[in-house]
Amino acid sequence: MSSPSTVEEATIAELSARLSGALLRPGDAGYDEARRLHNGMIDRRPALIARCRGTADVVDAVNFARTHRLEIAVRGGGHNVAGKAVCDGGLMIDLSLMKGIHVDPLRRAVRAQGGVTWREFNRETQVHRLATTGGTISTTGIAGLTLGGGLGWLMGKHGLAVDNLLSAEVVTASGEVVLANEKENGDLFWGLRGGGGNFGVASSLEYRLNPVGPVTSGLVAHPFESTRDVLRFFREVTSSLPDELTLFGGLLHAPDGSGTRLAVLIACHCGASGEAEAALRPIKAFGQPAMDTIGPASYEQTNMMLDEAFPRGALNYWKSNFLAELSDAAIEILSARFSTCPSPMSGLVLEHMHGAATRVRVSETAFPHRSEGYNLLIVSEWLDPGDTDRNVAWTRETYDAMQPYFARGRYVNYLGADEGDEPIQAAYGPNFARLRALKSKYDPTNLFHLNQNIRPGA
Repeated sequence: MSSPSTVEEATIAELSARLSGALLRPGDAGYDEARRLHNGMIDRRPALIARCRGTADVVDAVNFARTHRLEIAVRGGGHNVAGKAVCDGGLMIDLSLMKGIHVDPLRRAVRAQGGVTWREFNRETQVHRLATTGGTISTTGIAGLTLGGGLGWLMGKHGLAVDNLLSAEVVTASGEVVLANEKENGDLFWGLRGGGGNFGVASSLEYRLNPVGPVTSGLVAHPFESTRDVLRFFREVTSSLPDELTLFGGLLHAPDGSGTRLAVLIACHCGASGEAEAALRPIKAFGQPAMDTIGPASYEQTNMMLDEAFPRGALNYWKSNFLAELSDAAIEILSARFSTCPSPMSGLVLEHMHGAATRVRVSETAFPHRSEGYNLLIVSEWLDPGDTDRNVAWTRETYDAMQPYFARGRYVNYLGADEGDEPIQAAYGPNFARLRALKSKYDPTNLFHLNQNIRPGA
C-alpha cells in the first residue's frame, strides 16, 4: 500500500472539494473524535478521514483510495470490538454522518443509511409500532451488525437481522454503485447476508418491518452462589421456548459498581401481554432472585436496557464460540472462571438461538449457524489501561478452559483482531468456498480487507 505522503497535495485538495462531507487530516478539528471507536483499546491514526454525507462521497473516497493504493477502513457505527473500522496511515471512510431513515409503513419496510445506529433506527420505526431484529445494544451500528448476521431480541419470532434484509445499496471496489436484492445481483445479496464488509461499502440498507408494540422485558438476577441451579434451569427452560420469547443467560456483576457477582436471566417477549405473562411466569418464579426487573416496556427501552454496561471508551477484549451443548461440566467451568474475573464490568453471556432464526436453510444466506443452541460470549471490559494484561489473560484463559465444550461454529461479529484464518472458515462453514468465489468477483484485489477477511479464491 502507498502512503498519503506520496499523494500530491493538489489531488487531496481536489477530493476534499468534491466531498459533501469533510476530509480530515491529523491536527484538524474533529479528527481525534472521528477516529475514535467504541472500544477504547483501539488507537489508530488514519492519514485521511472522509466523513461522507451520501453515496457520492463514498464513491469518491473508494475511487481515491484505489487509485492511490491507500488502505481502506470503513466505519459505520464504530462498535465492533476488533476495531477494523479504523486504520493507521490509510483512508478511513466514515459513514457515521449518514443518518437518513425512511419508513414506509404501508409496505412495512424501511431504508436507512449506513451510519445509522439501532437506537436511531428503532426511534423512527417504533413511531409506527414496527421493528426488525436489531442488536442487543442500541449504540451498535445497523450496517456492521446486519452484514455479520445480527443476533437480537426479536430473533426467535422474526429471525436474524440478515433474514429481514430486503436490499442493500453497495459501493463496490470498482467504485460502481449496485443494488443487491433477490432479483438484482442476487449472488451479492446472498453474500451480504453474513459475509461482512468483504464485498463493498453498504451505503444504505432496506429492511422488512414487523408489527412490534409494547414488549415484556428485563432481567432476573440471582446470587452467584445459585449459578449452577440458575444455568441448569436456563438450559431446561430454553428447550421449549415460544418463538416470541428470547432468553439469554449469564454471569454478570451488579450494575451499581459494587462488584457483586450475579447469575442472571435476560428476557424479551414480543407477544401479547397475556402470553408473555404465561411464558415468563416460570422464570420469575424460579428460586429466590435478588432482583427482578421483568415487566412491560417499549421495544426501544428493551434495546437500550444493557447500554449502560457498555460505555463508549471503555477498554474491551472479547472472545466467543458456539457451544456443542450447555452441559453440567461446562456450567462448572463457567462458574469457576467467573469467580476469578478481575473486572467488575466483565461477564459471561449465553445467547440462545431458537425459533425463526433456526428455520432458515444453512445455504440460504452466508450466515450458516442455524441450529438451536447457545453462543458463549466472554465480555472483558475495564477502564484502567494498566489492567489490560490481566483482563486479556483472563479472557483467553476462560476461552481455553471452555474449548472442550465448543462447537466448530464462530459468530463473525465477535471475532477478535488477533485471530487468524481458521476462525473465519469456522464462521462460514459450508458457505466459505462460495464466499471466496464471490470475493473474487466483486473484490479480486482484496481492496476491502480490514474486516473479518475472506480472501479471493476459486
